Amino acid sequence: MAQLSLDGMPRRLFSCTPTRLAAFEDCPRRYRMTYVDRPAPPKGPPWAHASLGVSVHNALHRWWDEPEPRRTPERAAELVRACWVREGWRDAEQSAAVRERAAAMCARYAAGLDPAAAPRAVERQVATRTEVLALHGRVDRLDERAGELVVVDYKTGRRPPEDGDARTSVALALYAFAAERMLRQRCRRVELHHLPSGRVVTAEHTDESLARHVRRAESVAVDAVAAAEGLAAGQPADVAFPPRPGPLCSWCDLRRHCPEGRAAGPELAPWAGVEYLAEASGEAAAPPPAS
Repeated sequence: MAQLSLDGMPRRLFSCTPTRLAAFEDCPRRYRMTYVDRPAPPKGPPWAHASLGVSVHNALHRWWDEPEPRRTPERAAELVRACWVREGWRDAEQSAAVRERAAAMCARYAAGLDPAAAPRAVERQVATRTEVLALHGRVDRLDERAGELVVVDYKTGRRPPEDGDARTSVALALYAFAAERMLRQRCRRVELHHLPSGRVVTAEHTDESLARHVRRAESVAVDAVAAAEGLAAGQPADVAFPPRPGPLCSWCDLRRHCPEGRAAGPELAPWAGVEYLAEASGEAAAPPPAS
């Protein structure tokens, strides 16, 4: 694991993705079990909402790989069916019902795209370094508009993003920061595209706003390394990496290993997060995590 001094100056750069940084902010215990413990404890069963997200992302990736005449709404729906991930569903009937709703959702989204306006890249790895971080991650889509790059992030969860969500997203800011440095082209606009509602939320970053997000990411990295060093020095695991129980514990892959997490929220069926797209089941689902 990369080591940093507590004053923020690196002995070795901290290699991370925005997801890894967010994991420590959300719950240090979950971060420890995911990134520090070896062997890592086994996770719970796959989530249907994760399968939905993967299916849609893969379909839209392949849609842009099609020749321009085949970039049609109908083809988007076909690709959802071809890319469908069958894990986490209650049964084959529910899987098929949500698949068809997802196919219709992607067809509606594709109908609003210009098939001739191919992105600069789809599912593109970007990476850069700061004095503290060796940052990398995968961007859903990089558009090029008026000579500048635009970060586009697809969302498939139940809740449409709010107006400020693109501006406050550390992940989007870090993607823009990395893309601009790596590709040597200005990248300040970030967008959340919520496919179920068609809502698009945007933000225009400045040098100052990107710098704030980078400083926050570096601060999280320093805290994560300090926790790991404390653990290695003999500090109890729950002191170095305390749990942070809350509503999201119901959606945690590692809740079976966390008494505080189990007490914080009910256990949910793997398909609870997609009931907004499935046929009515008569059961009320807790809000799913953002996806």
